[in-house]
Amino acid sequence: MPSQSEIYDNLSSLLNPSTSSRYRSSSEISDGLKRIRRVVLTEGIPEITGRPPLRPRIWKLMLKIDTLYSEDYLRWVGMGPSSDSHKIKNDTFRTLATDTQFKGKVKEDMLIRLLEAFVWKITSGETENEGQPFKYVQGMNVLSAPFLYAMPSQLEAFTCFSTFIENACPQYVQPSLKGVHEGLKLLDRCLEIVDPELFDKLASKNLKAEIYAFPSVMTLCACTPPLEEVLRLWDFLLAFGLHLNVLCVIAQLLLMRQELMDSPSPMKILRTFPPLDARPVIGVTVALVKDIPEDLYRELVAHPYAT
Repeated sequence: MPSQSEIYDNLSSLLNPSTSSRYRSSSEISDGLKRIRRVVLTEGIPEITGRPPLRPRIWKLMLKIDTLYSEDYLRWVGMGPSSDSHKIKNDTFRTLATDTQFKGKVKEDMLIRLLEAFVWKITSGETENEGQPFKYVQGMNVLSAPFLYAMPSQLEAFTCFSTFIENACPQYVQPSLKGVHEGLKLLDRCLEIVDPELFDKLASKNLKAEIYAFPSVMTLCACTPPLEEVLRLWDFLLAFGLHLNVLCVIAQLLLMRQELMDSPSPMKILRTFPPLDARPVIGVTVALVKDIPEDLYRELVAHPYAT
C-alpha cells in the first residue's frame, strides 16, 4: 500500500505534467483525469504538513476552472449589500455554527461577502448557465462553506462556488428547490430497490426521505460534521458527480441499518445523523451504483441540473 507521501507525489505528477508533455492530446488529458479520479476514489487526497495542499487544485480541475476573474469579483464585492442582504445575514451566522475548526478559519463577513457578490453576479445576468434563473435561497450559505474553508483565497472560493452552483447543481438552488425535492424522491426509489426491508420499516413510520434527509440532500451532506470528512466526501462527489450524494445518504442509512431496524422510533436516530466518516460511505456508495437500474440511474445523474 502506497504511503501518503507517495500518493501526494503521484497526484502532483499528474497535476504538473512535464514540459515535454505541455502539448498533450485530448486523450492524454482525459487519461490524466481518469487517473486522478482513481486516486481520489481509492486513496483519497493526502494532506501533508509543510507541502502545498492539493485539494484546491483538484477541485478547480474537476470544476473545469482555469481562469480567475478578479476584476469582476472585486466589482461585485464593491457593490455592497444586495436586495437579498437580510436573507443572507439571517443564514450566515448559523452556518456550521458548532464547528469550531470552520469558525476559526472562516469568519461570517467572508460568507456574507461571497454570497452578496454572487447575488450581484446573478442579478447582472452574468451567469454561465443562462437557461437557469438564479436567486439566493437558503442552503447556499452551507454550500459555500466548504469552498471558503478549502480554497486559499476568497476569489478562488467564489469562482468555485459560482461555477459549482451554475453548472453542477442549478436545480438545487431554484426558488422551488426543484432538484432537492427530486433528489429526495429518487432517494426513496433507490432505497426501496437496494434495501426493501429498511424502506418498509421507515415507510411504516411514515418516514419518507422528505422528512429525514432534506438537510443532507440540500447541502450535499455538508450539514453533517466533521467538516474534514465533508471535504473528503466532496472530493469524491466533485470527481464523480453530485448525483451520487443521494446514494451517499442511503449509504449512511445502511451503515446504521441495524440500529434503525431495531428502533421503535427510528426518527429519533435520523433526527441527527451520526458523525460523517467519508471512506466507508464512499465504499458503500460505489457498491450501490451497480444495484440501481439503468433508467433510474439516468434520472439520478440528470436531476441536479436537468430542467
